[in-house]
Amino acid sequence: MLLDKNKIFITGILGILGSVLVGIGEFLLHFSPHIIGNADNYQFFQFVQKNSLITGHFLAVLGVPFYFLGYYHIYKMLEKGNKKLASIVFGLGILAFTIGGFWITSRAFLGTIVHLQNDIDTNIYQEILDNYTLISESLVQILRVIILLLSVFFSITILKGGTYYKKWMAIFNPIVLLISVFTLYFISPQIGKYIAPIAMNVVHFIVFSLSLYQLKKINQLSI
Repeated sequence: MLLDKNKIFITGILGILGSVLVGIGEFLLHFSPHIIGNADNYQFFQFVQKNSLITGHFLAVLGVPFYFLGYYHIYKMLEKGNKKLASIVFGLGILAFTIGGFWITSRAFLGTIVHLQNDIDTNIYQEILDNYTLISESLVQILRVIILLLSVFFSITILKGGTYYKKWMAIFNPIVLLISVFTLYFISPQIGKYIAPIAMNVVHFIVFSLSLYQLKKINQLSI
């Protein structure tokens, strides 16, 4: 039992590590002081330095696999309540960050294309961006749908009881936190601009942290 809880703890820490690594990487890939008002045609990338694109790319790619371990942590936290539902959450988590991983690998290359826009024929440049939007940016919309489904199953499993989570944890599901991050951006863009580019990582940093907090409480009660 102690060994199992140690495994749950370690995978939770690795999940947080994933959210930090991908978060830093994505911040380097996407953030600039001019991000507000330059979203059309990905123009914000022209203000991101080449070194930031390269460093951000490799940090983000390095961090993605840790998300899989983080979702194993969540699976183990839910498993006692309902193994079938916990497995669905785990499977959706793996799917979400497999798709997210494919998407993140495209961003540095897209940034490079934006940097070279003056050297590319205007029509060809626009066609490249349109194809990117269809092929890669559509993955973000798929990812958000999967996170929505995952959040529903996550919350239902917790509310059914028997998991390692207190029932209030159902409120702190990924989709609610994601909506909260973007709400902050629209209410206060000057603050939100720092976290909106890394929203999914901020969300999972909170989820994994709260999860470990509750595991720690359980361990204290067991002593």
